[in-house]
Amino acid sequence: MALWDRLKESASTMQTQLMAKKNDLKSGAFRDASMAMCALVAAADGTVDPSERQRVAQLIATNEVLQNFDADDLRRHFEENLNKLTADFAFGKVSVMQEIAKAKKKPAEARAVIQIGIVIGGADGDFDKDEQAVVREACYTLGLPPHEFDL
Repeated sequence: MALWDRLKESASTMQTQLMAKKNDLKSGAFRDASMAMCALVAAADGTVDPSERQRVAQLIATNEVLQNFDADDLRRHFEENLNKLTADFAFGKVSVMQEIAKAKKKPAEARAVIQIGIVIGGADGDFDKDEQAVVREACYTLGLPPHEFDL
């Protein structure tokens, strides 16, 4: 199977798993951690162009799992995290990882945050090495084995 096909299948599988848990993913910690993850994946290569920012914001707005939350609230959290990362990636990453760590207490939420990172990373058809690396790092932050997610 070609890499592109595996990537699409993986992102689709992750989204299906997220939908199955939608009713369990309503906490503020999950909201904050998932928006931090979206920002981290968007800024993984150290830059975020306006089209990438818009694409991720659109994915957040249309993701059924995230519809448990107010769209303006999600956008505000995403933008705050993204601004930290674009101002100073290394320093911002520390703060963003602290947000991601909020989901560590609930394993289902922690896994869902990683799955959202994979869905966002694969949305453009190229879950690149930088994106994989930050999602892998988030796995360690959340105490999850990266191999569980093929990372």
